[in-house]
Amino acid sequence: MSFSHLSHLECGRCGADHDSERPQNLCAKCGSPLLARYDLAAVRSSVSPAELATRAPDLWRYHELLPVRDPRAVTTLGEGMTPLLPMARYGERAGLPRLLMKDEGLIPTGSFKARGAAVGVSRAAELGIERLAMPTNGNAGAAWALYGARAGLTATVVMPVDAPEITRRECVASGTDLHLVDGLISDAGRMVGELVAASDGRVFDTSTLKEPYRIEGKKTMGIEIAEQLGWRTPDVILYPTGGGVGLIGIHKALNELRELGWISGPLPRLVAVQAEGCAPIVRAFERGERESTYWEDSRTVAFGINVPKPLGDFLILEALAETSGTAVTVTDAELLAELREVAALEGAFVCPEGAAAFAAARKLRASGWIGADDQVVVLNTGAGLKYPGTVPVDAPVLAADAHLV
Repeated sequence: MSFSHLSHLECGRCGADHDSERPQNLCAKCGSPLLARYDLAAVRSSVSPAELATRAPDLWRYHELLPVRDPRAVTTLGEGMTPLLPMARYGERAGLPRLLMKDEGLIPTGSFKARGAAVGVSRAAELGIERLAMPTNGNAGAAWALYGARAGLTATVVMPVDAPEITRRECVASGTDLHLVDGLISDAGRMVGELVAASDGRVFDTSTLKEPYRIEGKKTMGIEIAEQLGWRTPDVILYPTGGGVGLIGIHKALNELRELGWISGPLPRLVAVQAEGCAPIVRAFERGERESTYWEDSRTVAFGINVPKPLGDFLILEALAETSGTAVTVTDAELLAELREVAALEGAFVCPEGAAAFAAARKLRASGWIGADDQVVVLNTGAGLKYPGTVPVDAPVLAADAHLV
């Protein structure tokens, strides 16, 4: 039996087929992201949901739907199967009694980026790649640096100087070639592109959606949600959207599960959540456009969603359209207030991007777009501990012989 039923790569825009057995970046015909395709008939005949339940509780339990062909090539730190937690007290306050949180803050490296790194690094090593390079807003670079180290690969990471400090420390600890840029992720991306172009094939570009396998790791969030709900799907999934790989991946996963016959009925309505200071997807969605335009002077405390022009914008907008979803903005003040509210009511210290998704859920419930009976899943994409500056501390300092009253 095959460990993976990967069949080929397909351009997400023009549909052109590409060889999955050699390193690939973007479509050779139109320069768009490539998507991994599988022999789903072979998957259906080789594994069932019941059999999955007997496997280890990590994302590699879905290996038939992942691109790594040889189990010996798997690079893992135990990622996957994060909890789907009821948020009863917060949900009652927000008018969302069936609210659930998929908590990615508990995954290795402290963010959902570990999923994409685990699968992307594993496949890169399997294909003989030795050096990786990527721009990052922080967490992705940290994850790829650490997983790359585990696989014995070298990596160059370029991140904005304003990225969360802990992520640069993760890169340094792993021995990664780290560079900070006084600019945005788009500036970091230009530098990485120049490095790759001048390397004569010695450096492989693992920028968001410029390699096809990060999305395969991210899609396991969608498979897990379905499995954790007994192979059903919720009514709404809210996802904080920067590059949008997770949203695209969840949509891809749910379509694959439906074709396999493991889920049925309409897909969840997907919601792309962005910050008011950087909302290219929301603007394009509201205008009915199929692509976004560059967002000038982007800024938000939710650093992970500060992406002025996602490469996969057309795939994000397609996912929203195909699921009757929507796109919504929140302010930095709203998301920071929600971060404190979630922690106070549920004991969950979420990341600012996750807090943005909670703020959007509250806003969409108030507008009636989300109904009181809807089952809603919010993606918390990372641990709040990675962003200590979001919660200022002004506590009194007591003398050693003081007494509390």
